[in-house]
Amino acid sequence: MDFIWPSFLLLLLLVPLLGVLFNRMERRRRRFSEGFNGLGFGQESGSPDLGSRRFIPMALFLGGLAILIVALARPQAVVNLPRQEGTVILAFDVSGSMAADDLQPSRIEAAKAAARTFVERQPPSVQVGVVVFSDSGFTVQTPTNDQEAILASINRLSPQRGTSLAYGILISLNTIASNGAQGPSQYSNITPEPTATPTPVPSGTYEPAAIILLTDGENNEPPDPLEAAKLAADRGVRVYTVGIGSPAGATLNIEGFNVLTQLNEPILTQISQITGGAYYNAENEEELQAIYDKLDPQLTIKPRKMEITSIFAGASILVLLLGSSFSLLWFGRLP
Repeated sequence: MDFIWPSFLLLLLLVPLLGVLFNRMERRRRRFSEGFNGLGFGQESGSPDLGSRRFIPMALFLGGLAILIVALARPQAVVNLPRQEGTVILAFDVSGSMAADDLQPSRIEAAKAAARTFVERQPPSVQVGVVVFSDSGFTVQTPTNDQEAILASINRLSPQRGTSLAYGILISLNTIASNGAQGPSQYSNITPEPTATPTPVPSGTYEPAAIILLTDGENNEPPDPLEAAKLAADRGVRVYTVGIGSPAGATLNIEGFNVLTQLNEPILTQISQITGGAYYNAENEEELQAIYDKLDPQLTIKPRKMEITSIFAGASILVLLLGSSFSLLWFGRLP
């Protein structure tokens, strides 16, 4: 436990001084009472047998005062808070083929529009991360429930080079595994190494995390995307594939060559089937919400620093009221 205003704790030095002052006053009152008893006036009215009870109200009063001073210092403590959480990684294909215009105004813009719609509909309990991939992969936003940060990451995306679907899956898995360990990553030419292969989870077991792969499905770079899908299945992470483009395709002019680029639905369907996910077409944006409905959020315990001033303030009031009640009951006066 630490304090926002620790200087207030110096006031605790007053507590023992007040205790000494009370002890002296009590001795003086007792001598005064004994003097009256010697003159035959009897015991102090309302206090037939004080005994050790004489010190209880003042002890409670001093204890309550000490707790109140601690409250003034505004204590903070790390509290383990339970909450239902799920994680979704939006993995964007930013290869050159995503510049095709068979979806208007382009495939990449259609993917961004579908992703923005999905993000804006998510509850705070779902954390969303953003990964991009072309011939390698990068994390541009670690999982968070800050929608403004997520949307800003999506809006910055633009087409790059070749396509490796496998890197989109592998980097997404690494992002899920390291969730909360690092801050947002930046674009880099260094491709992160995939983490060690875990022990496969039992069939039908799924983590509260999913990958949404937004791509046209054209794969022209290793490694094998189906092997990456099997690794995701071993971790219990569903991969939902979203097809961006049309089967008829579009022609792109790349460095003076006309290249036909088409939506490859069969490989996207295979990836989703291997991992227990589903395939969607980006033209059906409403279906993307069904991905969240299939998540299985789990109860997680996360430490969080919280100010607990109110707890100490309430405890001090309770102790002070208790001491005052005893004093009025036994002695007919406040401490």
